[in-house]
Amino acid sequence: MLIQRNTTMISYLKHLTECVRGVCRRIVLRSMKMRLLLSFLCVLSLCLFNGWPMGFRAPKAITPTTFHDRRNITILLWYWPFRRPFSLRGDVCWDLYGIFGCRLVDQRSFFPSADVVVFHTKELVMGHQKLPLNLTRPQGQRWAWMSLEAPVHNGNLCRYDNVFNMTITYRRDADVTIPYGELLPKDAGGHLVEEVPLNKSFLVCWVVSNYKSHHRRSKVYKELKATVPVKVYGRWAKRPLPSNALLPAISRCYFYLAMENSVAKDYVTEKLWRNGLQGGAVPVVLGPPVDSYKAVAPPNSFIHVDDFASVKDLGKYLQGLAEDKKRYNEFFTWKQHWKVKLYTDWRERLCKICSQDNSLPQQKVYSNLEAWVNANNNQACTNVTTS
Repeated sequence: MLIQRNTTMISYLKHLTECVRGVCRRIVLRSMKMRLLLSFLCVLSLCLFNGWPMGFRAPKAITPTTFHDRRNITILLWYWPFRRPFSLRGDVCWDLYGIFGCRLVDQRSFFPSADVVVFHTKELVMGHQKLPLNLTRPQGQRWAWMSLEAPVHNGNLCRYDNVFNMTITYRRDADVTIPYGELLPKDAGGHLVEEVPLNKSFLVCWVVSNYKSHHRRSKVYKELKATVPVKVYGRWAKRPLPSNALLPAISRCYFYLAMENSVAKDYVTEKLWRNGLQGGAVPVVLGPPVDSYKAVAPPNSFIHVDDFASVKDLGKYLQGLAEDKKRYNEFFTWKQHWKVKLYTDWRERLCKICSQDNSLPQQKVYSNLEAWVNANNNQACTNVTTS
């Protein structure tokens, strides 16, 4: 009897030992799994923080301005400006410009579902296109007026009272500002001093094709050339420059006449951004007041005609400045910290609608577009109303 009890007890102890071992194994396995999981999460965090190793593609960084409210916005371009279409295949705004949730379309079948419909004014002025006023505009859909022209070239806008909800133009007070160019800071570590071009052959240069004697810039040119020599290129001078020869020709000049054909609020075109600042000559500007240029151009990078009592005084100043190399070179110090970005792609301009959509009023109508476009030009057809 005693032997049987001992045998039973031994069996029981063996069974208990096996159970304890099993529990321990499970605990160890679970601990190992947890350690592996924690290790994986640590490696994943490091990869996401520092970037994926070679061979992997890191996901594109997504910022609050990229995602805005995560709502997909459909932008319908009713017709392409100047009949020059761009490809809209794929997710254009994200792939090219990192703007999320923005779909560009140019098929008019999207009209019932489009959030914004964009109309370029040039084709309306020329009579090549018309507004679809015969269609029922979906509730909440906004119509945008788009132009890069000076007010004098926008035609009669009085017929568009209470039609448009949004303005897209170069004006800084537009709903969506699309400048001809802008300044961008150079990357960290890239603040290298660029050499001022030394191959200067001419004091003043001007590239002009659309010459009109009544333009103010034409009068300035006539007075200036009576004081200093001016080298003129362009169709008007029967000395046209191909695109690849434009900037090299300007770089051989100390000063470039970046004079606009119209004097209008914020109207600063590629004449400053490309021809002047990128061309390697100090731009002599004529257009909106000097404060408008100071708001967008690099400091100490241009000379404004209006800062002089006379054009003759301007000419004398340019002569003296060209002879003083130290003072002249100071007009290029901005290149240590800034670079010029040109806007030439209509898709990029349209994508900006989505990047700014959160800050745009959802209910707005221009009761007198003519008055807004011709601000400070004594034109009136009523102000913008917002509800």
